[in-house]
Amino acid sequence: MRVLFIVKQVDYEPQGILHLSSVLKQADHEVRLCIVDQEDPLEATEEFEPGIVGYSVTTGLQKYYLDLNRGIKERFDVFSVFGGPHPTFFPEMIEDGAMDGICIGKEEGAMLDLAQALENGSLKPDIHNWWFKVNGEIVRNPVRPYIEDLDELPFPDRDLVYEQHQPTRHSKIKHFFSGRGCPYDCSYCFNHALSEIYKGHGKRARKRSVDVVLAEINDVRDKYPLAFVVFLDDTFTIRKDWMEEFSEQYPDQVGLPFFCNVRANLVTEELVGQLRDAGCVSVGMGIEAGNDRLRNMVLRRDMTKEQIVEACQMLRGAGIGVMSTNMVGLPTGGLEDDLETLRLNVRCRPAFANAFIFQPYPRTQLGELARSEGLVEGTFDDISISAWDSSVLRFPPEEKRQIENLQKLFAVTVEWPWLLPLVRRLLRLPKNRAFWLVHKLWKGYTIARRIHPVRLSPKEYVEAVRHFMKLD
Repeated sequence: MRVLFIVKQVDYEPQGILHLSSVLKQADHEVRLCIVDQEDPLEATEEFEPGIVGYSVTTGLQKYYLDLNRGIKERFDVFSVFGGPHPTFFPEMIEDGAMDGICIGKEEGAMLDLAQALENGSLKPDIHNWWFKVNGEIVRNPVRPYIEDLDELPFPDRDLVYEQHQPTRHSKIKHFFSGRGCPYDCSYCFNHALSEIYKGHGKRARKRSVDVVLAEINDVRDKYPLAFVVFLDDTFTIRKDWMEEFSEQYPDQVGLPFFCNVRANLVTEELVGQLRDAGCVSVGMGIEAGNDRLRNMVLRRDMTKEQIVEACQMLRGAGIGVMSTNMVGLPTGGLEDDLETLRLNVRCRPAFANAFIFQPYPRTQLGELARSEGLVEGTFDDISISAWDSSVLRFPPEEKRQIENLQKLFAVTVEWPWLLPLVRRLLRLPKNRAFWLVHKLWKGYTIARRIHPVRLSPKEYVEAVRHFMKLD
């Protein structure tokens, strides 16, 4: 069976698709990736002649992929399937779209079972994790248990993207997962909704063994440029025993600088020492909101300002840069609350203060609360592809504009807090490209110098800047 995955653009390695590809290829199926920014998907479909066309869809891009799939289905006899966050948490989209199936959750076995069934000409609409449209009727199947032993999975098929996308192939920064899942129930995140879907079907948080993670990194380094490792796990440091083993083996077996995500209430002197000794140069850490009510009652972060500040101090004292993540435009919040978040970041002195505009994603607790309280304008289709463009919540027009402007000027104000009186005046201006450019340039500089510091040749630098400035 030939399987064609289509993505609009590539920011970095699309890990979910790469894992699916490796499992499919292991079973002798042919897989190809089409990046729409680089080639016409209709031409790619005609040339490859796939039996299955698949899309991994995040909220904000669902309409784009639905329209694209409709055009492909009108011209080609393919079995089209949608997976990823949006179909998982809003599977009702199958009722309106021209697709044949929706995959719930992230399970390689579900895609493999579908490909095998279509290859054998014996498809029955009873495959776990799938919703199928059969003669206009929707068949809804339950999910299968989580993959418990992640070491059983083959390494993600990086050739699939590296052969198609030169910026990602040539980049000295590459991305990895050490596990799957998260035990926390932050209200803005999909993890709680996913745990409800998989209730009774295995552990939410699972880790690959240290040996397998290090083997994958070294396998990538043997084949491609690699000078800096980025771990994408929501909370990399979740298991103490794993971290102890990792901190002992990583320096000897890999020895590359790396970035990972931590959680403030889990940061201890022991953990900071392990990260420093292993070679960690930067971490991502959620501050999210400065206001205690918003952070703990609305976002369900369950941590104090003191824990956040102390965590940043410990990390900074060990020479580890902190990239904080924050949200502005929260439900039941407002501009003054967002300025309180800015002031908490000033106390923390992060290497970069990343701010996002809250988006009410479907099936997240906070997204559903915002909808039930009538705080959302429009539908899912109005949610931006990026979380730094605009808010879809109801705020007074003047306040909304200031919140959206604050997101663009947030990081530079945290870096130079004496700018705050001027920034407060600038917030009243209409939205403009200059604020976006300030945000983009400062983010690019700090990421390159403080968060993912990698020495680049002039040619590599130009290519990296061109790619970064294209991303929304």
